[in-house]
Amino acid sequence: MSKRVMVVDDSRLVRVQLGDVLEGTEYEIAAYCRSGEDAIAQYDEIKPDLVTMDIIMQGMDGLDASEIILKQHPEAKIVMISSLAYDDTFERAKSIGVKGFIDKPFHKEQLLKMFKQALE
Repeated sequence: MSKRVMVVDDSRLVRVQLGDVLEGTEYEIAAYCRSGEDAIAQYDEIKPDLVTMDIIMQGMDGLDASEIILKQHPEAKIVMISSLAYDDTFERAKSIGVKGFIDKPFHKEQLLKMFKQALE
């Protein structure tokens, strides 16, 4: 049975890359969200096994959106995928309860390893 992934990123390129990388794996993209607000609104309906979350997006950023999702759904598994890799960003993500952090640009092996760790 495939694992359902919600991709939250305002970059069409990243959404396409994730789709390409996950093709033929045990993961299927259940939903694409372009903003933190959209992810929060759709989470209950989609019920993903895993969420990939960008940080910098129009409107609410990914850290704030992750915090809200995790308050409403403490069991949520969120992996940040961002080019914004600063120590304070890592610390805030960890303190919120995010399961992992992947730098852009990402590689298939790195992504699949992080997904597996996040779901364990």
